Amino acid sequence: MGSMTGMEFLTPLTGSGVKRNGKPDATMTRNGVTAQKLKHLELLLIEPWPIRVGADRGLPTATPIDILVANPASFIVQKLLIQNYQSLDKQAQDILYIHDTIELFGTSLPTIRNLWDTSIRPTLPATFARSVTMSAADTFADVSDVIRDAARIPQDRTLSPERLRATCQLALSGLFQS
Repeated sequence: MGSMTGMEFLTPLTGSGVKRNGKPDATMTRNGVTAQKLKHLELLLIEPWPIRVGADRGLPTATPIDILVANPASFIVQKLLIQNYQSLDKQAQDILYIHDTIELFGTSLPTIRNLWDTSIRPTLPATFARSVTMSAADTFADVSDVIRDAARIPQDRTLSPERLRATCQLALSGLFQS
């Protein structure tokens, strides 16, 4: 996946995500660097958050540097929009990412809601904005096999499928309400 001291390289996925030979069109390589192709990558570039990293955070740099990371709202929206394009394993992983993002930034839910309302939703076609709210509601309406799979992923903690579902349903219904 193009990892280099924890970095992952990404590039936009255009088209169906399937090559003419029927194989997934998941990565590209240029000059020895492999990048994962992602649908709706542009969402991750809306109002990124700066983070200072350096030796104190395990990055071997002489001086700290600022990097930009996707804000939590963009991250969650992108994960919701790509659910139907992913394998079941990837769907489970993305559901866990959504849950963990909500848990990590739970005290920032008003900020995340504001990012959705003022910066992300206005950039989306109306059909995509509806898809986000529908995906959030549908994905977390009931405990599904994918949610059960997501709850089994963490090795460092016990997470019940119902708790994962309820946490996401409650938070996302508040974030995406009209």
